[in-house]
Amino acid sequence: MKLSTKGRYGLRAMIDLADYSEEMPQSIANIAERQSISDSYLEQLMAKLKKAGLIESIRGSQGGYVLAKPSKEIRVGDVLRALEGDLSPVKCAGISGESDCAGSDFCVTKHVWKRIDDSIQNAVDSIFLSELVEDSRNARMLNNEQNVSCDI
Repeated sequence: MKLSTKGRYGLRAMIDLADYSEEMPQSIANIAERQSISDSYLEQLMAKLKKAGLIESIRGSQGGYVLAKPSKEIRVGDVLRALEGDLSPVKCAGISGESDCAGSDFCVTKHVWKRIDDSIQNAVDSIFLSELVEDSRNARMLNNEQNVSCDI
């Protein structure tokens, strides 16, 4: 499975939002600048995240975006599915339960795809946004101590 820039940039934006919106709502411009993402692309990602109920927008001069629920309740899988859709490695009746595959009853590879799919789903659903925020803060502190910047 290979994630597109939607998933990669969107997850970075969510970590940024979780980190900085505790004090005040964050504008797209602020997030885009910190994460080196274009404003227009970030707007598209934020619209998807808002539609999925992961973020909320606040109007006004001090407005911007905030998380819709605490970061300890948002799983990486929630973010990636909102932006990427289905995370399954292949379209297979053995994974989805769909019966559109003529050879499904006799296919032994479906067990491989199912195990890979289960591993992916378990991995992304076991990581919470709050963990990544903590990791981000620790990395920033370490970088500040060593006076090193990180280009992602």
